[in-house]
Amino acid sequence: MNRIAALIERDLLKFFRSPTLMMVSLIFPLVQLVVLGYAFGGKIKNLKVGVVNQDHGLQTVRLREMFGAIAANARTFVTVNYNDPQHALTDLKEGRINALLEIPPDFSRNVLEQHAPQIALVEDNTDNFVTSALEGVFTGLINTYNQPRVQPRVPGAATLQVVELYPYVPYIQYLLAGSVVLAIFVSAMIGGGIIFIDDKARGLHEGYLVTPISKFELIMGFTLSGASKAILAGLVLSTLGALLAGIPHPFDPLRIVRLIVVIVVSSMALISMMFLMMVRISDPLVPRAIFGVLNTLLFFPSGAVYPINAFPPWMKAITVVDPFTYAVHAFKTLFLKNTNFAAISFDLFYLTAFTVIMMTCATLLFRRTL
Repeated sequence: MNRIAALIERDLLKFFRSPTLMMVSLIFPLVQLVVLGYAFGGKIKNLKVGVVNQDHGLQTVRLREMFGAIAANARTFVTVNYNDPQHALTDLKEGRINALLEIPPDFSRNVLEQHAPQIALVEDNTDNFVTSALEGVFTGLINTYNQPRVQPRVPGAATLQVVELYPYVPYIQYLLAGSVVLAIFVSAMIGGGIIFIDDKARGLHEGYLVTPISKFELIMGFTLSGASKAILAGLVLSTLGALLAGIPHPFDPLRIVRLIVVIVVSSMALISMMFLMMVRISDPLVPRAIFGVLNTLLFFPSGAVYPINAFPPWMKAITVVDPFTYAVHAFKTLFLKNTNFAAISFDLFYLTAFTVIMMTCATLLFRRTL
């Protein structure tokens, strides 16, 4: 244990003597959380919808009133009036408006005669987020328009009452779990990959190789020192990120204890994976070349940014073995639901088993040669 402790002490002293390295490890994921959380989490507003009204009947007046109510309150879109449909279509193609609503000449008559009245929503479907938002708004608007002015005392149609189990979750809170795991992974990349290979390239490992320290002690020392930095990054981002994201009761003692356990287990899993990947590599350019691809391959399929259920089958296959998946799920469960260990037991089991497998393979592959 003394030899392992010496390795850890040496590596941590080197880390704390580099403020820039500490800033990159701890602050970059926090900046990413704030930028991505607010960039993707806001509701789409102030879209421009062109309206070509070829009817001008009484039934279109109600529609225009509803448009005005949305523009004044939800502000999802504002209307731009057109007299020429071709001019409106040209503006839609050139990006001056986001969608085009055409009201045909016989709309009011068809409404009064109950003869399948229709209006057309022409969309610029190159932006799926905008089109989904507009389709949802106009679908709800038409459903409201179709309701009778005088409601019956006893509704005859089935209705859906939505009951939310938890308070509203903004996207920045949804993204927090992935950002914490990313902070741990960045520290693992630096401490378990780049620094390890750079020290080997500079010849610093020669001092280790001439000592009687065993392969397991070397790998354990490197892993624990790298995990210590990853744990520090996870603790900092969990605390500051919870405050920035507005997580309810961020200093709940039981939640903090559970978070610390998940941070430690996740750090050990990711740092041991890094050492297994770097154990036979000597070229310092290799880890820098693969880390960008590795980050994309592990982070995005984990469900940190978008639900796993929407993935194609080949990407779902990645999520099954991806340690990010289980770390992200555990952090989301604790941050958003504040549950107990039973809800994350399988995540902890998988990450622990993953760590044991990675450590065993890294120890077997490690060579006591330069």
